[in-house]
Amino acid sequence: MALEIKRQPKETSQSLVHRFSRRVKGSGILLRARKIRFRKRKKSHCAKKVAALRREELKKEYKKLEKLGK
Repeated sequence: MALEIKRQPKETSQSLVHRFSRRVKGSGILLRARKIRFRKRKKSHCAKKVAALRREELKKEYKKLEKLGK
């Protein structure tokens, strides 16, 4: 899993960093880290139920307003 980049003879530090960053991007380590960091938590059963009930109430309200012409 760990990347090992060794400095080559007569290589500048800037080119070493450039080579390292290309290897990191190519390996997919950053993508996996971002997926873990910004992962969305699943809603609990209760929260899903409350959201579904709210949607149903809003649908009823919209239908009622549509019939009234508003």
